[in-house]
Amino acid sequence: MDLFEKTKGEHIYDMAKEKGIYPYFHKLTTGQDVVVDIEGKNTIMIGSNNYLGLTSHQEVKEAAKKAIDKYGSGCSGSRFLNGTLDLHVELENELARFLKKDKVITFSTGFQANLGVISAIAGRGDFILCDKENHASIYDGCRLSYAKLLRYEHSDMEDLERKLKLVPEDNGILIVTDGVFSMGGDICKLPEIVKLAKKYGARIMVDDAHALGVLGKHGRGTAEYFGLEDDVDIYMGTFSKSLASLGGYIASSARVIDYITHTSRPYIFSASMTPASVASALTALRILEREPERMEALKNISSYMREGLKKMGIQIIESQTPIIPIYTYDDEKAFMACKLLLDRGVYVNPVVSPATPVGKALIRTSYTATHTKEQMDTAMAKIQEVMKILEII
Repeated sequence: MDLFEKTKGEHIYDMAKEKGIYPYFHKLTTGQDVVVDIEGKNTIMIGSNNYLGLTSHQEVKEAAKKAIDKYGSGCSGSRFLNGTLDLHVELENELARFLKKDKVITFSTGFQANLGVISAIAGRGDFILCDKENHASIYDGCRLSYAKLLRYEHSDMEDLERKLKLVPEDNGILIVTDGVFSMGGDICKLPEIVKLAKKYGARIMVDDAHALGVLGKHGRGTAEYFGLEDDVDIYMGTFSKSLASLGGYIASSARVIDYITHTSRPYIFSASMTPASVASALTALRILEREPERMEALKNISSYMREGLKKMGIQIIESQTPIIPIYTYDDEKAFMACKLLLDRGVYVNPVVSPATPVGKALIRTSYTATHTKEQMDTAMAKIQEVMKILEII
């Protein structure tokens, strides 16, 4: 059979293009903010992970410019060899202090961070227990690791324990979970996971990509939110969300980090974060620490939107985070909703099968600390109008 035969079949994106409702790759002609220009239209952005509103912060932009002036546009090598700047080390030290972990290493993307840590720390003879709704990068990291993967039903602690019982006594165990699940916006059941990990001798890794700067009194993420910072062995996170940059990090004990830096292929064989990205993330971290009111504003605007949508009779997935998914149930209706909303000046993201079960399609909305209630009122009115057009409400 021809290798390319698979490309010739009918795909959902073909249908979307034919009907003029293809929702991907829209061109922004302005920077990421609460209001953007998309293909010539002034648009309220409620489909971004710019949680603290720092991508357009003047200090962050100035830091990136100064880093380019001093260090140039790139590092031309991996961290392992010629690609380590003093700026990388400064970011890692400050982040380790902030997260109350011994040590941090940074990767060029969050995706690479998950690939790098899981493939290095788990191997043949080990078992990885993975929530079914974990991010795709976690699954790819598991595949690279050669460890035995056992998936448990989403946030189902009884199923997690059933899977843990399948692991032979002498094998290493890593439980991996998103802290905040990227599509549903719900928070993992970390207290129950910690209890099971102690019972079965497992280590815990939490992907805090959507929790850093969102959860916890100081924004340290899921473990701080639950008061379990000493019970999570590995934190993973990204700079592309709350910290307004690009890259990823792993935080853990010094010995674990040293092991990863010398064994992780995605770390050793990838070029290091660009100077501008490092400087942006470092500056955003400092703003997060000095302006905790941004997290409070984010919580307030998300709650305002959540309550408003429910009053309109719109079915959402309940959460306590800035991610509010709205059910359309049908894949085509999810595409149509995105198209109709964009026509009305509101940007949202479609989530369709196989990313979600058949019949559970949704549009993913997410919010920013600098959104105003007036913008939210406008967005809600447009969402209600579209949901009625599509006969979802």
